[in-house]
Amino acid sequence: MGSILEINDTLQLTTEQGFPEDIFSLKRHRQHPIVIDEVKDLVFEFSGKPRPRLFHLDPVRVYWFHNIDGKWLAWGHIVIIEQTITKHPRFEHQGPLNVSSPEQWVTSGKYRVVKVYDPEYQELFTRKDAPPGRSFFQD
Repeated sequence: MGSILEINDTLQLTTEQGFPEDIFSLKRHRQHPIVIDEVKDLVFEFSGKPRPRLFHLDPVRVYWFHNIDGKWLAWGHIVIIEQTITKHPRFEHQGPLNVSSPEQWVTSGKYRVVKVYDPEYQELFTRKDAPPGRSFFQD
């Protein structure tokens, strides 16, 4: 009552929010596909996701996308190993005291990659499963 919490099965990140574009480069992936053994033991962090949200917890998979200028590029599956919801430091609450404003919260966390799509499937999945108008490969 009075608060909004979003539950997500997809984590889409900009580079600024923590997408590891230095490791997951589409150009590199198409030339020399990244395989899970290269990244399975790495822990990645994200921050600055607007609004309070919960992601499925390990061992349940979360779909993983890179948001590039508003276009989504699918990379595979991750598992969330830690998540935190904090009050945005520059947000001053206005309105009724018993009603939370979702804009005052940000979500951050840590995850591990558990599945990397091969380049062919990556393009197919992105075309078919990115939200309408958001596919990186949009025609």
